[in-house]
Amino acid sequence: MQNSDVIWDNVDRHKRDLIGLSDRVFDMPETLYNEYRSVAEHTAMLTEKGFRVTENAAGIPTAVLGEAGDEGPVVAILGEFDALPYLSQEPGIAEPSPLEDGGNGHGCGHNLLGAAALLAAIAVKDWLEESGIKARVRYYGCPAEEGGAAKAFMVREGLFDDVDVAISWHPATFTAVSRANSLANTRIDFTFHGKASHAAASPELGRSALDAVELMNIGVNYMREHMPDDARVHYAYLDAGGVAPNVVQHRATVRQLVRARDLPGLRSLIERVKKIAEGAALMTETRVESNVFTGVSNLIGNRPLEEAMQAELDRLGPIPFDDEDRAFAREIQKTLTEDDIAVSFRRCGMPPPEEGLALCDFVAPLDLPGAGGDGSTDVGDVSWAVPTVQARIATCAVGTPFHTWQTVAQGKVPAAHKGMVYAAKVMAATAKRAIEDPSLRAKAKETHSAYLQKIPYVCPLPEGVEPPIVKQATS
Repeated sequence: MQNSDVIWDNVDRHKRDLIGLSDRVFDMPETLYNEYRSVAEHTAMLTEKGFRVTENAAGIPTAVLGEAGDEGPVVAILGEFDALPYLSQEPGIAEPSPLEDGGNGHGCGHNLLGAAALLAAIAVKDWLEESGIKARVRYYGCPAEEGGAAKAFMVREGLFDDVDVAISWHPATFTAVSRANSLANTRIDFTFHGKASHAAASPELGRSALDAVELMNIGVNYMREHMPDDARVHYAYLDAGGVAPNVVQHRATVRQLVRARDLPGLRSLIERVKKIAEGAALMTETRVESNVFTGVSNLIGNRPLEEAMQAELDRLGPIPFDDEDRAFAREIQKTLTEDDIAVSFRRCGMPPPEEGLALCDFVAPLDLPGAGGDGSTDVGDVSWAVPTVQARIATCAVGTPFHTWQTVAQGKVPAAHKGMVYAAKVMAATAKRAIEDPSLRAKAKETHSAYLQKIPYVCPLPEGVEPPIVKQATS
């Protein structure tokens, strides 16, 4: 087995092109299922680099696949490029400075995520061609991770059925193998139907759908004391019944985001939430209907792949940040609290340093207690379909809370580019190791199968639920 230098060199050969890609995607922040310009950039890069391209993957216009190589094992490398609403921010500025009022921004670094994943796939493609090894690398350009569950739909459509190993990463404030700690979730829209009436002249004739939504939220609030500590339920009003308080609202919709540690726990909690909705409808003499918007599974870990990725992290060493990188990171940290910074270390399982640390200058070891987080990701469904491993790679100041303007402000600075290229090297080297070592693939599959024998996969997307695709705007 060759060392990793050969594939790291391949990454360096293409890094300028892919840094440019990440910056262009940063400049066109599109939210879920509306990433038409971003997917066009990724598709163009795949074509330029010689991949076999499949557009409209799984019937999703903003999803694309690129494959290289022939026969042999298949390694999937997962990319993303969706943004978040209301997080527009000028890059390189350490204070709130929106580029567009109410605009979108890459508050989770997905402009970097997709570009690094594609850079890794290109490096593996080059290596396969240079070595003559029979294998395939497949890049998955995935939209709508931020609540749209595109990968869950892609899994349901069989796009991972022939994959041996899947590899991904995520921008972070530290560098480590990502622990498989995530919550399964489902977003359900509860729409209550009542009866309109004049709120002053004949309120007794009305049946308020808005009252039903509020009673449902109260019921969910009381349930929170009696559900597992690691479960979560959040909500957002999609339709509060209009802006006229002198009309009894005849229709109102609330989206409930239900999270649980695993799929069985999620299914149980969903049934309880539905009963609360039915009770609210009964109390208000309204009618309720529920529709699943999206859903994702919890992550499944894979110890053999995690150990392989850790070996590549250790071999590569810390990211080579410089004094200018650290100086800007300290400017960002001035906008943060001590708690923000402490959370960064808690998520990777490391104790906070005695003196301030601007950028992560270490590689966290495997198996640190308390590492991980409680978010959700559609990578979870990929991990049920195929052995999967992810890295967390430092791209921003220690303490940076994601889904904030501070993350967006750091999305195009040199430190972010260094983390992005580093992530590509880790993923490409891990893919190379998986391709060269049949025993690693066998152990990964054995570990994966053992888990599924205990808890079979049940897709969190009910039959008939389709991606909430946004039609491309035409000029």
